[in-house]
Amino acid sequence: MVGCELDAGQVDRFMLYMKELLEWNTRMNLTAITQPAEVVEKHFLDSLLGLSLIRMAGEKGLIDVGTGAGFPGLPLYMVMPQIKLTLMDSQQKRIGFLRHLMETLKLDRVQIVHARAEEAGRHEGMREYFQVAVARAVAPMAVLAELCLPLVRTGGMMVAWKGPDVEKELQDALHAIAMLGGGDPEVYAMRLPFSGDARRLVVVPKVRTTPAEYPRRPGIPEKRPLRQPKGFQLSVVTTPNPSLRCSWKY
Repeated sequence: MVGCELDAGQVDRFMLYMKELLEWNTRMNLTAITQPAEVVEKHFLDSLLGLSLIRMAGEKGLIDVGTGAGFPGLPLYMVMPQIKLTLMDSQQKRIGFLRHLMETLKLDRVQIVHARAEEAGRHEGMREYFQVAVARAVAPMAVLAELCLPLVRTGGMMVAWKGPDVEKELQDALHAIAMLGGGDPEVYAMRLPFSGDARRLVVVPKVRTTPAEYPRRPGIPEKRPLRQPKGFQLSVVTTPNPSLRCSWKY
């Protein structure tokens, strides 16, 4: 069961998050979702689908790769403030929004990093440092594996937020996952609580050190994803849905 109960203070903070998001969105492109009820479900609650999966982030913490307006990392942190959180994005405008948001929400323990994942994955202080790397709507799985797994320490994991048709995308990424030090993926089938929209959370354990040549230079993983050789097989386990339960009033 994935669940959370928010107290009045947390709800107020989420509402302030939404207010700032929608205000800033009039000046820069942060989200295509602008109806308050949809922001709650498709940004906040969607992010919280990963709550039970990231409880093992521990002292080495969690990095949100390509976080954009802070999803999914910031909602997870707002419910579990004991997490050591790093938000990373390559666009300076988004970084400006996130820094403003940290001041507005009075969150002083969140690290914000302006960098591309390919650069961070080769940085001595970030490579294979984090217990968990998360990413939501960033890139196809083969690309995402090269962006995230070099940041994850052995014994940790990456978690990718995907839609219901992820199976073919994941099959095409299995070779890349294995090359980059990942183990057998698990897929968690979930649904959002109000619309019933289907989601898949793909969990990839980090079982080996990532080879030194990865990640490749910025832009290369997207232009030339690691290809699947013929006959390559790696198992994928689909786990039944632990349905989302979240008490929310606004």
